[in-house]
Amino acid sequence: MEGGNRNRGFSFSQTRRRGGDRVSTFGERGTAKCSRGRSSASTSDLNNTQEDAQPSSNFVGTCPYMCPERERIQREKLRDLAVFERLNGNPGKSSPALVVKKFCRTISTKYVQASDMRPITVLEDTLNYLLSLLESKEHSFEVVHDFVFDRTRSIRQDLTMQNIVNNKAVYMYEGMVKFHVVSHYKLWCSISDPNTASVHHLNLEQLTKTLASLLNLYEVNRNSNHVHEKEAEFHSLYVLLHLGSSSQPMGEPLSLWFRRLSTPVLKSKEICFARRILRSFRLGNYKDFFCTAAAQASYLQFCVLMPYINEVRAMALSCINFGGYKLHPYPLLDLSEHLMIKESDLDSFCNYCGLETCTDESGNKLLPTKQTTFNHPKGGFQNYSFLGLQEYER
Repeated sequence: MEGGNRNRGFSFSQTRRRGGDRVSTFGERGTAKCSRGRSSASTSDLNNTQEDAQPSSNFVGTCPYMCPERERIQREKLRDLAVFERLNGNPGKSSPALVVKKFCRTISTKYVQASDMRPITVLEDTLNYLLSLLESKEHSFEVVHDFVFDRTRSIRQDLTMQNIVNNKAVYMYEGMVKFHVVSHYKLWCSISDPNTASVHHLNLEQLTKTLASLLNLYEVNRNSNHVHEKEAEFHSLYVLLHLGSSSQPMGEPLSLWFRRLSTPVLKSKEICFARRILRSFRLGNYKDFFCTAAAQASYLQFCVLMPYINEVRAMALSCINFGGYKLHPYPLLDLSEHLMIKESDLDSFCNYCGLETCTDESGNKLLPTKQTTFNHPKGGFQNYSFLGLQEYER
């Protein structure tokens, strides 16, 4: 979650109620579990995933709007309104129903009034409003993403500063992680644009932070062996983010991370799927990789997998090219079925990797092996479809 690393926010005993909804602190259950190694990350890891806010267990927001009034007035004067916040398109005029609190990089409860902070009910409504904008056809996805990206960071910041870690916070974090996961895929589809490439990188950065916070929230709210409905799937996303030859370490080694998982999560079909995909990738078993992905991947898992699909295809081409028999070219149609790509796209993909194809007497496309010109494109891969999961490509 967004926040700093001051330990005073992690009280061992304090809880509070607001409107009948129990709001617990991290220390109430999470600290004890972390000390026993049950959590998917330690308390210090949680602090490292938070940024630029200092949690306080005694701070309760009272702002009834999506944006504090004094911020809205100031931003109207400065004409600092996003396109979604302008009343009738006027860059200097808005309303409480449109303007949403911006993310502030450096903030402390010492200088913030209760009227500047939104309570959990308002934060829920704000998040629902922001996520509804993703269905907008009036603006490009990049424009919508830029707005939602910033405003959801502000939501996480408000949650952290009030130390809200109850089940409602879990559901909100699930929604925000889903936003970043879907954005991860949609931005990748247009990553050839240099501007989009940088946004994709920033989105991935926030995805890993938000996901790490969500996994910690699951542990804070752990009750015996109870598992949240979507908990296993979100844990599987953490595993899948370790795919790719250039993936960066996300904390402790996965071998240790798996030991910390609760038994129901570890044995879930989602985690078994993610582990099989990761194992197939690392062993170079491209056939099992594609068959498993096509048969079992959920939409969110698909969104995380897609940026790595072409890397697996290139790995398969490399194996076939260097390991094949020179006198027997590989039929492109058969290979396209294994790699779940259109034959015409595979022909283009081979050329993109420096390999030439040929045609036999019957007009069938073939891939001659033992070519010395194979290479991984330095600028990345073009976007090719995944025939096993076309229903997800939207």
